[in-house]
Amino acid sequence: MDYTLLTLLEASKLLKDRKVTSVELTKSFLQKIEQTKKLNTLITICKADALATAEKADKIIQSGVAYPALTGLPIIIKDNISTKGVRTTCGSKFLKNYIPPYNATVVEKLNAQNAVLLGKANMDEFAMGGSNEHSAYGNVLNPLNNEYVPGGSSGGSASAVGANLCLASLGSDTGGSIRQPAAYCGLIGLKPTYGLVSRFGLVAFASSLDQIGPLTKTVKDSALLLSVIAGSDEKDSTSEKFKLPDYNKCFTDSIRGLKVGISKEYLNLFMSDETKVSVNSVIEFLKQHGATLVDINLKNIDLSLSVYYVVACAEAASNLSRFDGVKYGVRAKDYKNLSELYFKSRTQGFGEEVKRRIMLGNFVLSSGYFDAYYKRAKKAQQAIKCEFEKAFNICDVIISPTTPSTAFKFGEKTDNPVEMYAADVYTVPVNIAELPAISIPCGKGQNNMPIGIQLIGKKFSECTLLNTADYIEKHYSWEGK
Repeated sequence: MDYTLLTLLEASKLLKDRKVTSVELTKSFLQKIEQTKKLNTLITICKADALATAEKADKIIQSGVAYPALTGLPIIIKDNISTKGVRTTCGSKFLKNYIPPYNATVVEKLNAQNAVLLGKANMDEFAMGGSNEHSAYGNVLNPLNNEYVPGGSSGGSASAVGANLCLASLGSDTGGSIRQPAAYCGLIGLKPTYGLVSRFGLVAFASSLDQIGPLTKTVKDSALLLSVIAGSDEKDSTSEKFKLPDYNKCFTDSIRGLKVGISKEYLNLFMSDETKVSVNSVIEFLKQHGATLVDINLKNIDLSLSVYYVVACAEAASNLSRFDGVKYGVRAKDYKNLSELYFKSRTQGFGEEVKRRIMLGNFVLSSGYFDAYYKRAKKAQQAIKCEFEKAFNICDVIISPTTPSTAFKFGEKTDNPVEMYAADVYTVPVNIAELPAISIPCGKGQNNMPIGIQLIGKKFSECTLLNTADYIEKHYSWEGK
């Protein structure tokens, strides 16, 4: 039996029934990782620690006492999530030798569950990119077709699950960085409500937008992982105190009475013809299975992309100012004074995409342009939030494609950053409005690559999203499924 093909829940059941051990599972995945190195999915492999954790998990399982849900299950996490004693590079040369002295809160929660950490996933540098072509450690390949990008910035996390190198993974989503790679790799990608999952220990890109979430093979696997990582955290000032439901019990296998919001403005943001066909097909499926379609007005949705790149770049410029060659990270060897140390260290340490966003962020925050760009962007952000709030007074979920089209080939958009940014047009509104969203596969394009559909919910409505997504996953069929 090929254990790497299992879902998270399937593997959990086999462990519970004593039909496999955690060590056997872990060795299977480590062997698969070794066999698929060309995908360049991982920056760091934690072989010794993974096997030690697996041995510990087997002893716990064999003892007969009750144990946590993720005990003995191998997973991978994105390399911008801090792991004590394990290198955390953020896909950058700047942090190539950085070993955090503490764990992120989500890592502490995984450790408490006795989950097995196989390694740290490759990513766009400092989470800035939508294709995983901006890592200092090389491109990550899409496991479905190596000529195509896996998406970004959580491309390594998505590639790992898609290539069966782990049972599930964690990524981070600032403007679609979980959902877009999930769509490109044919996976489930969940971006939780802002504040539902602690950001403590996540190396910040844009602090008001970043959120950690799962990438999985099934919707129920996402629910299981979310149930572990969600919850308030006193170490994170943006963490929300919210009574958590049992996400594993959200499933009713029914969408009767569900109100699905349809925004003509949202659905007219230049999606491809084949994507439009898939989206309309899912909408018709929902209607036929008992959902009610509701027209909603999101007249400012077309401003989302501009708002996102002003706000995100401004926050990135501020967050990355700490990387100066003095405290930690890369330090230039030859410099005459402090200013030259800053300049040379940052020039040598950062890649081109990170430099581009830092420069844009500093520009919109500069005294002569703050009001014209940053201040106006924040006002537009508030208007977009208000429109979503009004829409959710009359609907339960809003539907859209996850991306305008299927995955593109390597090199296709690297010379045109604006075109690359436009691939985020359907995902960034969710982060701007602090909402949850989930991406599910719903078809294939002419290039035989997956098409993803996105469901958006109001704050803390993850249960509704999970139930709807699960229903689509189980009952909606398309050619090639």
